[in-house]
Amino acid sequence: MYDTLSKRLLFLAAAAIVVVTLGYTQHLSSIIREEEQRKVDLWVEAVKQRAELVTYTQILFEDLGAEEKKRADRLASAYRLIQEAPDGTDLTFAGDFLVNNNTVPVLITNKAGEVVYKVNVDPPPAGVAERAYYDSIRRTQMSRNPPIRFEEVGQTIYYAESVRLRKLREAMDELIESFISETVINSASVPVLLIDSTATKVVKSQGIDVSKLDTPEKLQAHYVSMAEDNPPIPVYLPGEGWHMVFYEESAVLTQLRYFPAVQLLLIAAFLLVAYLVFSASRRAEQNRVWVGMAKETAHQLGTPLSSLMAWSGLLAAKGVEEEALKEMDKDIARLQVVAERFSKIGSEATLKEDNPLEVVRETAEYMRPRVSKHVEMVQELGPGAGHLMLSRPLLSWVLENLIRNAVDAMDGEGVLTVRAHWREDAFTIEVEDNGKGMTKAVARKVFDPGFTTKERGWGLGLSLAKRIVEEVHEGQILVASSEPGKGTCFRMVFQA
Repeated sequence: MYDTLSKRLLFLAAAAIVVVTLGYTQHLSSIIREEEQRKVDLWVEAVKQRAELVTYTQILFEDLGAEEKKRADRLASAYRLIQEAPDGTDLTFAGDFLVNNNTVPVLITNKAGEVVYKVNVDPPPAGVAERAYYDSIRRTQMSRNPPIRFEEVGQTIYYAESVRLRKLREAMDELIESFISETVINSASVPVLLIDSTATKVVKSQGIDVSKLDTPEKLQAHYVSMAEDNPPIPVYLPGEGWHMVFYEESAVLTQLRYFPAVQLLLIAAFLLVAYLVFSASRRAEQNRVWVGMAKETAHQLGTPLSSLMAWSGLLAAKGVEEEALKEMDKDIARLQVVAERFSKIGSEATLKEDNPLEVVRETAEYMRPRVSKHVEMVQELGPGAGHLMLSRPLLSWVLENLIRNAVDAMDGEGVLTVRAHWREDAFTIEVEDNGKGMTKAVARKVFDPGFTTKERGWGLGLSLAKRIVEEVHEGQILVASSEPGKGTCFRMVFQA
């Protein structure tokens, strides 16, 4: 009673610890998960605001670019005015406009293509030929605008968009690149896919192995899956069109979501290991107790056995009936075998090659006169077809135990059948009675140490029988069949 109460208290304490630990962990996980979600929400809002900033900046740059384009056009008009103005025209304003130009790059070449005048054009780098350098500028930067030719003086004027406009374009490109980088490389550790306007190309990614998305179908399946968890963010990138930002929850958030379950599994594994260790320790302690009891029993049997042997000799000298003395000597010999068995419990059994049918026959014949006369004992033994590595005393003890249990189950009256036969490489022994039988629930527990249905039983017989059969002889023992009111059949199987 006290042991059961202690187990219940320990179980309740362990359950309370598990519940409190999981509850507190779940609470912390929820707090961290909310914080991670807040970071993601802030990141999403920041992406939207940066996208709006890029769009607004593009509009502003387009307005500035238009102004710079007008300036270049006015500059070209001033050059044409000077070229085409009739004699006597006042060119003061046009001249001032040309002199005050500090943004539009201009190159003026002669008939030979040599540069005779330049403004707002960087000089050639060291080691680069001047003619080749300026020819390259004319082909790239100034090819968008038609040159202005002065046939009378043999000069040609080339001009390009203003330096300010070019810098505006470069700044816009850098802003777009910065937006892409900041969107993908985010402090919230959110896996991101930036898809182009055709939805078939990954512009940039973070936290996602794009090497596995090598086909449009795989890419589409992946970003559709991401869109199911979080709605994508549409962004417009000047010069590149609309893009879509797909994202999913961070790795930290995913791990936090499953952390309580993982912790529960770890606690369960720990409790299972602790239970197995405790059970093994308890079984080891029980074994030590049983071994001690068995050896003490063998020691205690030694004295009466010696006395019985002396009394047998004395009775033989006095001419007592020989048949009675013969049976008495059999019992004394059996007691010696029992004492030897008990003394060897806990020690490694010695197995020898032997005929198992002989062991069954000898044990059954020994038990026949020692059970109730109202019990019909039937032997069904097959031919001796082989040998096994076995311990004769231990196997005989198991069979005796099963026969005694069968007789008890029949209340000393009924039919007890002992079968033994070879089937290919397996040797089978069965002990069947037509006694009380067992329910399935009882049949599952009969081999458990300490379990018994008898008022005075210790519940050790079948437990020891199972150990002898399975651990010593590497066989199998089981309840082959049992039904309340119809009887029970125990079966042992040994492999040759």
